[in-house]
Amino acid sequence: MKVERFSAPKGTRDVLPPESDRWAELVVGFAGQVGRAGYGLLVSPMFEDVGVFARMGEGTDVVRKEMYEFEDRGGRRMALRPEGTASAVRAWVQHRPPLPWKVWYVAPNFRYEAPQAGRYRQHHQLGVELLGVDDPDADVEVIVLLWEFLCSLGLQDLELVVNTMGTPEDRGRYAARLSRWLAERAESLDPEDRQKIDTHPLRVLDSKRPATVAATREAPALVDAVSAESRRRFERVLEGLTGAGVPHRVDPRLVRGLDYYTHTTFEIRSAALDAAQNTLGGGGRYDGLVEALGGPPTPGLGFGCGVERVLLACDREGVFPCPERRLDAFVVDVVDGSAAREITLRLRKAGFSVDRAWGGRSMKSQMRAADRSGARVAVIVGEDEASSGEVTLRDLRSDGGAVQKRIARSELESELGAWIGRSREVG
Repeated sequence: MKVERFSAPKGTRDVLPPESDRWAELVVGFAGQVGRAGYGLLVSPMFEDVGVFARMGEGTDVVRKEMYEFEDRGGRRMALRPEGTASAVRAWVQHRPPLPWKVWYVAPNFRYEAPQAGRYRQHHQLGVELLGVDDPDADVEVIVLLWEFLCSLGLQDLELVVNTMGTPEDRGRYAARLSRWLAERAESLDPEDRQKIDTHPLRVLDSKRPATVAATREAPALVDAVSAESRRRFERVLEGLTGAGVPHRVDPRLVRGLDYYTHTTFEIRSAALDAAQNTLGGGGRYDGLVEALGGPPTPGLGFGCGVERVLLACDREGVFPCPERRLDAFVVDVVDGSAAREITLRLRKAGFSVDRAWGGRSMKSQMRAADRSGARVAVIVGEDEASSGEVTLRDLRSDGGAVQKRIARSELESELGAWIGRSREVG
């Protein structure tokens, strides 16, 4: 009988060691940086009531075409999470922790779309959300957090672009003007965008389709249409970025087509990636989203950052490589394996990273395994050592030939610590 072999679904992939070690290091670095700014980890469900994400906008491609929707056994309409912000806001509306509320997350997101460079149907995001603060200096904090995180990885070919959406009133006036301007050029737009002229004109401006991009190159800019108060607020953000030493450029095309977005919007792009897929992360203010999800009027802002795309940019720039996996010790037991079992558990409890061979293999085979493991020291137990209650330590990293020492098993932790320290100094 032929057994069917399975592969990961289209648009997904397995992340194996040592690549997964790099993912872990990325998350640890992000957690440390945002944690120092007062952000705590939020873990939210992988799926929600479809209405949570539908509030992002019925006319968006995410809601209309890309969400993984299903009916559960109780007849409820659910959706796999396509992005992180809506779930975070739903969590605040449900639990009402004190404001300001500062959280970060790392989570898989799901979108049924054609796989792209650094973007899969299951892709992963790091992000932060800050609720309850209307101060434009908070916009600066959030942008600088993302910028400094990406720079900490060694990335240099970065560009920060920013814009302002103004107030809902600013955007309403601008949308009416933009709709009239687009209607005069409707035949030049991509057919997918043409139908949005009357209902969602800002989404036309946000389109990445080549025909639409070319046709709207001279479109009126939202930043020129906002009120004096909105402009002052935006200038405060730009001033803060300059003061933080973060280079930036105002991009009038950077808009969000949803009603709850207000004021600052931003993206960080990588020149090391193709232009169509070069955004590493972005975000902005969404002062109307809490209210849209059933909460009281509450300002909010945040960003999302794609793990796969960030690591792809790192590969292109030759930075943030996979960390080298090194063990402190590898136990070689050529008697019956019982010493290896006892010593590995004992050394791990003492804080050392330790592995061993299995299955009663020969000394030669176990020493090859020790070399492949990258361990600094081999802890060897032969017939003589087993009978005398000793072990032999052998330095696996010495360039000057085998360096080894026989010691009592009771001295193992202290002696190994001294050897590891000496080996680290040499290495």
